[in-house]
Amino acid sequence: MISGVCCQKWANLEPSPYDFQRKKKRYLLGGFQTKKEGRAAEAALKEELKRSWAMYGTDMAFFDLVQKRMDWLKDRRGERLYRDTLYVARRWVKQWNGLLVSEVTPEMIEYYLTEIKKNISVITANKELRYLKALFNHGIKAPRRWFRHNPTEGIGFFSTNHKTERYVPPANDVQKVIMAATLEQQDYLWTIALTMGRMGEVNRLEWDDVDFEGNFITLYTRKKRGGHLSPRQIPMVPKLKEIMQRMYFNRKKKHPWIFWHKYWSSVQSGFIEGPYTDRKKMMATLCKKADVKYFRFHPLRHFGATMLERSGIPIKTIQSLLGHESRVTTEIYLHSAERDERSAMEYLEKEFLKKVPEKSHEKQKGYHLD
Repeated sequence: MISGVCCQKWANLEPSPYDFQRKKKRYLLGGFQTKKEGRAAEAALKEELKRSWAMYGTDMAFFDLVQKRMDWLKDRRGERLYRDTLYVARRWVKQWNGLLVSEVTPEMIEYYLTEIKKNISVITANKELRYLKALFNHGIKAPRRWFRHNPTEGIGFFSTNHKTERYVPPANDVQKVIMAATLEQQDYLWTIALTMGRMGEVNRLEWDDVDFEGNFITLYTRKKRGGHLSPRQIPMVPKLKEIMQRMYFNRKKKHPWIFWHKYWSSVQSGFIEGPYTDRKKMMATLCKKADVKYFRFHPLRHFGATMLERSGIPIKTIQSLLGHESRVTTEIYLHSAERDERSAMEYLEKEFLKKVPEKSHEKQKGYHLD
């Protein structure tokens, strides 16, 4: 840097300093032998600063950064990432709208993430931190270079041990949420609970996956991103079969999906019909309506597994139903295992029916998925 050279070369000479301000920052250096040398050093430093500021911006509004990031995701990435980021970005704007990027401090972000961890889950907090890091890196990296400040730098992820990784809601909370749901929402919640399927597995369900004669549903699991889908068969207990039969009767025949909706696609800039992708707003709304601590769909399957474990169902059988990696999910179940699995699902249904009185369908006449 010029300032370092100047200090070493002319430190002991009679001072002839330059003194100026740029971008509200003062630059002062003395020790030049002549005023001409001082002015030359000042001009050289100003030119260096000019190049530096041209390469790196100083600041921008946080809201503008979020909007530019969302525009970029819309044009360059898939619908799923865009929608996931938009969902959490709305929370960020509520927190920091009106601030400059430089005014969003690491302390603010750490407090925000701690509240997310406390009120939602550690997994959600870590996911938001990843998205926040991507947000600020988007503004810093070339060719944008809108600012230098990255308030997420140095903020670590929360530990996800077995005690904090999953929140399993109490049975009463599950009951309240199901009772607060519409019939269509109940069908979706029941399907997750009575198959103990992952949200993505249930969203992928098509009518070809339901075997009414064999009395089972086939769920497909993707173990790794970009990998093949591996099937596993889940016995249909009477409650689940009744739901599937009613939905099949009311289905829209042109669609293969069991759970589908019509939604606005920001990528395609129009309304499209397709299978469920995510239902974040649904669970947030139902939990608020039922006045219970927020939980998403995944705890429903853990809730079901907990009930089965308490009933004495073998762990191996529960792992098979859940489709965990400790069990090869493509394996065709042995007849002896099938009997255990069917008993397990019947127990699960019985427990749910004890806790959740079924709503009268007389009040739901005219219900159709579309």
